[in-house]
Amino acid sequence: MKHLFSLVALVLPLAAAAQHHHQPSPPPARPAAADTTHHGHHPATPTSATDPHAGHHMPAASPDTTHQQHAGHDMAGMEGMGGMQGMSHAYSRNLPMSRNGSGTAWQPDATPMYMWMSHHGKWMVMNHGAVFGRYTNQNIGRSGTQRGGNTFDAPNWLMTMAQRNIGAKGLLNLTAMISLDPLTEGLNGYPLLFQSGEAYRGRPLVDRQHPHDLFSALSIGYTHAVSEDVDLSLYLGYPGEPAVGPTAFMHRISAMPNPDAPLSHHWVDATHITFGLATLGVRYKQFKLEGSNFTGREPDEHRYGFDRPRADSWAGRLQWAPSKELVLEAGQAYIKSPEELHPEDNVTRTTAAVLHSRQWADYRFVASSLIWGMNKSDHGREHSALAETNLTLGRPTFYGRYEFVQKDPDELAVPHSEESETVFNIHALTLGTSYRLAQLGAKGPELHVGAQGTVYRPDAEVRSYYGKTPVSAEVYLRLNAPLMRMGGMGSMKM
Repeated sequence: MKHLFSLVALVLPLAAAAQHHHQPSPPPARPAAADTTHHGHHPATPTSATDPHAGHHMPAASPDTTHQQHAGHDMAGMEGMGGMQGMSHAYSRNLPMSRNGSGTAWQPDATPMYMWMSHHGKWMVMNHGAVFGRYTNQNIGRSGTQRGGNTFDAPNWLMTMAQRNIGAKGLLNLTAMISLDPLTEGLNGYPLLFQSGEAYRGRPLVDRQHPHDLFSALSIGYTHAVSEDVDLSLYLGYPGEPAVGPTAFMHRISAMPNPDAPLSHHWVDATHITFGLATLGVRYKQFKLEGSNFTGREPDEHRYGFDRPRADSWAGRLQWAPSKELVLEAGQAYIKSPEELHPEDNVTRTTAAVLHSRQWADYRFVASSLIWGMNKSDHGREHSALAETNLTLGRPTFYGRYEFVQKDPDELAVPHSEESETVFNIHALTLGTSYRLAQLGAKGPELHVGAQGTVYRPDAEVRSYYGKTPVSAEVYLRLNAPLMRMGGMGSMKM
């Protein structure tokens, strides 16, 4: 109960500002002669030679008529705020805003957008975020020395992005992200069976998910449009996210309803908070190639400060959007000394992912991710695989996540001989559902209630610590910004 009062205090203030960073698909700011392969459909007849949105069909309005006039951010209300000017991707004037992921990673163009958006002169500002007020019980019915734990807590984050055009070809983006996890979870994070990574008070965090830093992103990006098909971009962060892995779990629409971090977080996207990085990128049509120089050391336990930049690690990533519903990613990174308790260990991380989104009406979509990650070090190779889906059908949402991850004895704090190269296989299946209860005010945040359960299957060698088939469960309330409704776009010129 020690975090219950801080949880209540957090949820109410963030009600006016929280949302999940996943987005439906407004039209990109492209000239009439746009590359039609970008959207995977036949071009429409443009309304004029200068209409930046000519040639893009908009989906029909939602059959969900509840709160039809007030729910969500009605795009028809953008008149008087600069219109549609500047509504592009954060790092390309010729891609749709809905392709924004985390850092410079992509999501499919058909991804729904939950956010508040406003125009201030030449600037477009987007606010995203999420806060979960929840109770979690890990390893229900555990006995003796079996591991687990239960708590009230509130995983949360809030992101603001501001962008503007610079001249005829430039685009400037500023991003800030904060998390109050250290207050609402404690400095040692929340209980999560088989999770590992980072440290607290000189001991590794095992069976716990670490909190995120107060300052989780402070970045600046500039993109120059060489042509309609070619962009050159520079992205600097302190902290920020290098070109490692797909869109991070906190920002993936497929992971939106799930309060828990994946067990494979440190096999795929743990670099999403990196203190010091520079990324150069080049886009050619639907391909983007990036290279990053960044700090390999993961954040330390002092969550309110800034860690020392080191610029000692490298990454390369290729992304491809073959259609508006798909993004494919593959990349590799050399990460120097990521864990402070094992400074001599360096990691080569390889990732590959397929992200899919399909939206057919407001609050009716399916989003899925298939992600593989591998850490290679002096101790060998450890693999992870994740498959997750978010199916939203009006007010109810149904979701699931399956994970396979390999962890060594050190990561699970299991005694072993120094010569041992044992790797334990962990399977985890999560099924959950949530329900959109209400919207708090005409343009306020949405309130959801949800519950989920997880069944684990570890190797026999660690069952004495966890049980044969441990089970965890949680219930939660979630606040996020309203959906930007497709139906509200009907008044725009197409």
